[in-house]
Amino acid sequence: MISAGSPSDSRFSSVMIGSIRINVGGFRRRLLSTRLSRFPETRLARLLSCQSRESILELCDDYDESESEFYFDRNPTPFPYVLHFYNTGRLHVMEELCIFSFSQEIEYWGIDELFLDSCCRSSFHCRRMDPDPDRDDGSETRSSTSSFDDIMEFYSDAGKFDKQLLGSVRRRIWLMLDNPGYSLPSRLISIFSILVLLGSIASMCMNSMSENGKPQEDLHFQTVENLGIAWFTFELLARLSVAPDLLGFFAHPLNLIDLLSILPFYLTLVIDLVAESSPALANLGRVAQVLRLTRIFRILKLARHSTGLRSLGATLRNSYREVGLLLLYLSVGVSFFSVMAYTLEKEENEGLNTIPAGWWWATVSMTTVGYGDVIPGSVVGKLTASACILAGILVVVLPITLIFNKFSLFYKRQKQLEIIMRSCEFDREMKEPPSVNLRNYYAHKVKTLMASLSNMSRSSPSDPSLSGSLR
Repeated sequence: MISAGSPSDSRFSSVMIGSIRINVGGFRRRLLSTRLSRFPETRLARLLSCQSRESILELCDDYDESESEFYFDRNPTPFPYVLHFYNTGRLHVMEELCIFSFSQEIEYWGIDELFLDSCCRSSFHCRRMDPDPDRDDGSETRSSTSSFDDIMEFYSDAGKFDKQLLGSVRRRIWLMLDNPGYSLPSRLISIFSILVLLGSIASMCMNSMSENGKPQEDLHFQTVENLGIAWFTFELLARLSVAPDLLGFFAHPLNLIDLLSILPFYLTLVIDLVAESSPALANLGRVAQVLRLTRIFRILKLARHSTGLRSLGATLRNSYREVGLLLLYLSVGVSFFSVMAYTLEKEENEGLNTIPAGWWWATVSMTTVGYGDVIPGSVVGKLTASACILAGILVVVLPITLIFNKFSLFYKRQKQLEIIMRSCEFDREMKEPPSVNLRNYYAHKVKTLMASLSNMSRSSPSDPSLSGSLR
């Protein structure tokens, strides 16, 4: 250790009187001592009070005496935010960096979180408490991080055609049929398919109005129905013939919807033929009538041509917790207010003389439908109905907000996936995987792991080793 009165003391002191020169991972800057001294608790400001090489090396990784330069073996990317803090006295959050890494950086430089500016304070704490807002549990992580996996699956399916007969031609047809926005022919096919679908649904609806009308109109409606089924069948068979994986073709939800949209028509034909050949099986005609009603489900075929419908399906599939929460809130409210209405109105109102009848009234009121078929008559009953309506609004709004946020996420990812699919080129055989931003994918996985460790640390604070590893 060098003594206080040695020449080395004066050398270190004179170096740091006006400014100091630092090197953070190759990022060199000269900082004024007056600015650093405004924040004496920070690491760089503490360098100003060092009187020996040993004390300097306690704060930095190396010191070059010839250049009078302090070296820090740190990531230089967040350091501009540290410089901005010394210049303005306010700290801003680096959005593109993991929030835990950013916290470790500012802790290393000795900057307190209290210096966070108001524009970044709430975002910082929200991201720290919930580092991955798109993930609720393990099952949802597998679905909501599907952008990378879907892209790789898409390129994997497209690469399977390279080893097949006429693979290039079949791949072009597959892309044209499965991606409505891929090319001009695919857009025309998509528009024609939508028109046929809407015409088929309109024909079914108008046919229900002509049961007692002219029989000639029924023939026209049946012709439209047959033409629509013929096109849907041809479309399904064309996709099946060029599918890269025949075994997994109907595992895709959209292909399964295409099959279910035409299956009732052919089952109805078989049932009608069997019923005509055997009078004893005439009751099968009722089954055929039920199958005709299922034709309305072909409206789901629009999901193939609509990003919003596909995003809605993904949202519902991954929002079972929110939907369950909504049903739980409704069931509690309906049970409570139905008993209240029954108690207050059972002697004066025939529509509320039983608790099951009160369930219907409470359900209609809490969902703000308000048919008006059953209404309370007393003043106390009307006050109870008002409380029921207000409670229904709160019950519906709270989970809907969570579902809407998740829908926005899935819609954005679906649009990004469509852009990638439309911009793909397969003129040459794929000899290597497509270029994917693996850094972002790896960063997402690391954030998920760190969030899990953080949750474990908060749930078991008595474990000092785990808590220390997170600091």
